[in-house]
Amino acid sequence: MFTKHLKSFQPALSRVSFLSVIVFVVASCGKAEQIKKAPPAPAVSVYDITVNEIGSYREFVARTVASKEVDLRARIEGELIERQFEEGSSVEKNQILLKIDPAAYQASLESAKADLTSKIAGAGGASRDLKRGREVAGQGYISQSDLDKLITNDSQAKAAVKVAESTLAKAELSLSYTIIKAPFSGRIGKVNYNVGTVVSPTSNTLATLTATDPMYVSFQVEESDYVSYLQKHKNTQKPEDLSIDISLRLPNNTKYSEPGLLTFADTKIDEGMGTVELRAKFNNPDGIILPGLFVTLIIEGKKKESMALVPQAAVQENQQGKFVLVVSEDNKVTQRLVTLGRRINAMWVVKSGVKANERVIVEGLQKVRNGIEVKPVGKRVDPLTGTISDFLAQ
Repeated sequence: MFTKHLKSFQPALSRVSFLSVIVFVVASCGKAEQIKKAPPAPAVSVYDITVNEIGSYREFVARTVASKEVDLRARIEGELIERQFEEGSSVEKNQILLKIDPAAYQASLESAKADLTSKIAGAGGASRDLKRGREVAGQGYISQSDLDKLITNDSQAKAAVKVAESTLAKAELSLSYTIIKAPFSGRIGKVNYNVGTVVSPTSNTLATLTATDPMYVSFQVEESDYVSYLQKHKNTQKPEDLSIDISLRLPNNTKYSEPGLLTFADTKIDEGMGTVELRAKFNNPDGIILPGLFVTLIIEGKKKESMALVPQAAVQENQQGKFVLVVSEDNKVTQRLVTLGRRINAMWVVKSGVKANERVIVEGLQKVRNGIEVKPVGKRVDPLTGTISDFLAQ
């Protein structure tokens, strides 16, 4: 009976086994399909690290100062009758800027000339009288007392001439003050008194003239750094012989084209701040630098060393510090801690952590992690702007 029932179940068991095989095969195919469809390595943009010759470097917050500045003032009293410049314009040395009414001073000059002529005539008469007196004094025609009077008259007449000459010189000087000229070339600011105003030596500044070429840049250095600087350059006689390059970064973050020259160091340390004031000179032929600007003064040593540069876009930071993601020769990602130096435009100087010709990731950082395989695509990075582009786009 049991054998009979078993025989009746054999077709059913065969069907179950067949279905199990089918399920196993399908499952195996699914796994193979999953393995076959594993995600590809993510593509990332990489930059080949370059090495540049870079010197020691220091930045200072600084301020521009005019090399020369003068407040123009009235040295005599009178009415302003003329202005011969535009406010804010450039003027040349000895250019006439303002005129004060000269009428009264011209009259004083003519009077002084006439007085001098009179005094000279009087001195001539007194001199002749003395000469004749001396000629006859020996013959007894005049007394010694009368001769002494002639000598006195001659001396007084000569003194009167000198006084008249002094008065004339003063009148000429006063007349010259009616014309106000530029003592040096530069740019002139606004006028504080209009034509028709009576001004005098007690009046405020008429206008301010500023020399803009060259321009000075004043900055502060810590006393310890200044002492080190003196020790290093104790045998240097001329500023141009210093082993440093001086440059300037303007407020709009552009580099000024003209180099600087260190020309002045104060003779004492500021006791409150512990700093000493230094000054550099920059030629300013185009008038780009104005007095009073806050700028960045950059001092770089002329002695250079080879150092790696990486784009700012490649640098990240975590609790351990700043790092970059380096792609190895087998296209594996490695996180590398780096010690950074100064920033040069869109690049960082790397003191340690990477070397020349290694590849760092600059785009696609969010798609990768340490140890995974990637598909690197070489890119070009503009060192000034940091713009990333294909090599074919150059």
